[in-house]
Amino acid sequence: MRIDPKEIPVPELHGYLLGAIAPRPIAFASTVDKMGSVNLSPFSFFNVFSANPPVMIFSPARRGRDNTSKHTYQNVIEHPEVVINVVSHAMVQQMSLASTEYEKGVNEFVKSGFTELKSEKVDPPRVKESPVSFECRVLEVKPLGDGGGAGNLVICEVLLIHLSDEILINGKIDPNKIDLVGRMGGNWYSRASGMDIFEVAKPLQTKGIGVDQIPDHIRNSKILTGNNLGQLGNIEKLPSQEEINTFATEPEVSSILDSLESNHERMEEELHLLASKHLTEGNVHAAWKVLLQS
Repeated sequence: MRIDPKEIPVPELHGYLLGAIAPRPIAFASTVDKMGSVNLSPFSFFNVFSANPPVMIFSPARRGRDNTSKHTYQNVIEHPEVVINVVSHAMVQQMSLASTEYEKGVNEFVKSGFTELKSEKVDPPRVKESPVSFECRVLEVKPLGDGGGAGNLVICEVLLIHLSDEILINGKIDPNKIDLVGRMGGNWYSRASGMDIFEVAKPLQTKGIGVDQIPDHIRNSKILTGNNLGQLGNIEKLPSQEEINTFATEPEVSSILDSLESNHERMEEELHLLASKHLTEGNVHAAWKVLLQS
């Protein structure tokens, strides 16, 4: 399937974009207008783009159905400050309620049942129930177009960060405790905690051998996946022959080698299955010592 963005209706394009670019973090943005009236609204066109200076960007897009601008956009033009609150699973239903398009002047804190906390460096209040809130100064608002569905980049500098002590372990944010949600396409969300999160070792101070250096009989395995090959290619050097020979005495390995000595194809398959198990458990060195038996 091929899609030329200029050849399909904007709502249809919007669906493909949001379905494919996901999950997206949510900026639960609190703003005030020139009269001081509070607005609270979520935006999933959002991310952090710099640490020095600390800069975040979110985008309150123009409405597709009538090309009108949102109250948040109007507010940051009138009063260039915002508090960006993150959204945990415990508050996602109330956050969704706050996205209702109430009339201007209606306080979504009240409608959705959230608690206003006074900010220290900006006028918009922060959300007490949010595990992290960023008080921000709006540096620039950059329109990306003037038609329905066009974004407006609100570029914000973080002035002050509030973190709930409950989400910290040894001064660092624990992903299970912060329990964030992400926006998917349509009505769908994702939850970033528990069995749904995993670690991938960053090759920041190491230089892996690369998938191209993996022997052909391993790289072309019918058992190992692309993720498995990525793990194997991230090792700096292969095990020594002595390590490989020693590992051959491990019960699971010796059982395969002894029972399938006369059937090399089946032996290789079983070794690859065992290596896959080690890779699933994150033991890359053990996986290599298994794979190099054949």
